[in-house]
Amino acid sequence: MSITILGIESSCDDTSGAVIRDGVLLSNIIAGQAVHEAYGGVVPELASRAHQQNIVPVVSEAVRQARISPSELSAIAFTRGPGLLGSLLVGTSFAKGLAVSLNVPMIEVNHLQAHVLAHFIKRSDDDAVHPSFPFLCLLVSGGNSQIIKVNAYNNMEVVGQTIDDAAGEAFDKCAKVMGLGYPGGPLVNRLADVGNPNAFAFSKPNIAGYDYSFSGLKTSFLYTLRDALRDNPDFIEQRKADLCASLQKTVIDILMNKLQRAAADLKINEVAIAGGVSANSGLRNAFGEYAVRYGWKIHLPPNVFTTDNAAMVAITGYYKYLDKDFCPMDAVPYARVDMKL
Repeated sequence: MSITILGIESSCDDTSGAVIRDGVLLSNIIAGQAVHEAYGGVVPELASRAHQQNIVPVVSEAVRQARISPSELSAIAFTRGPGLLGSLLVGTSFAKGLAVSLNVPMIEVNHLQAHVLAHFIKRSDDDAVHPSFPFLCLLVSGGNSQIIKVNAYNNMEVVGQTIDDAAGEAFDKCAKVMGLGYPGGPLVNRLADVGNPNAFAFSKPNIAGYDYSFSGLKTSFLYTLRDALRDNPDFIEQRKADLCASLQKTVIDILMNKLQRAAADLKINEVAIAGGVSANSGLRNAFGEYAVRYGWKIHLPPNVFTTDNAAMVAITGYYKYLDKDFCPMDAVPYARVDMKL
């Protein structure tokens, strides 16, 4: 009998619904929230209100495009955390109501685990391209920067993570200082493509082990702008592309150096990347270069599965359904959590 999972994602500012049947993606609908652009970042209260407006039409469209009846659903998978609590409450509450109405079980999903398992989403029945266990996954997004050893679908271990800011947060905050707008990561990437990555040198942290730190880089970037603007008020506008290229190169160097060290020490040559920053063209190019240099077999997710989406929630729910790993109706969302599986 087929297993059909509805996934619901509402951890930040994207409302998403997706349907997966036996591991194959049938639909994946995402509704963004442009309201936050005026504020230079996500406003939690506005995000939760927009989720309330979007979740019914998004889920309805996901079911319609999947060409199924709600009665065919085997379970409802939802993002329980981490994320913005108000946003998560909307998705959790909707999942509970739908599960009760259909008399199907609920499956709670760890947002970070879902990003990793996005690599196992099938586009068709014969799609068999996915990482082999064990593999390392570099999870990089606006809120997280982690190196994860993936032993199995339900067995993941964080071997390194940021001790302060995440890589995506560094991009966004530096972009904001330059007046680029929000979200800053894609804007930095676009300008970096035409800039000189060696034009400026920014601070790189010396952190023990496989952990990351990006707060010093942000400070170094800010001081560079401050000092240059004293002599030339048009400095940012004149050197914007070079600043972005140098910033991007520094972030990528920090990420890849620790990842390479972890891969060598753990003797793992199968390496993947996940999260919103994994769409960055410079980081993807670096993965290709490291693959050649160190003999890695790499896995890069399609761009549509890099940002927050319900397809990754649904595929995680599918594997948890196979384990009969359901959650009680009194489950509440959480804003922060470690990768403990």
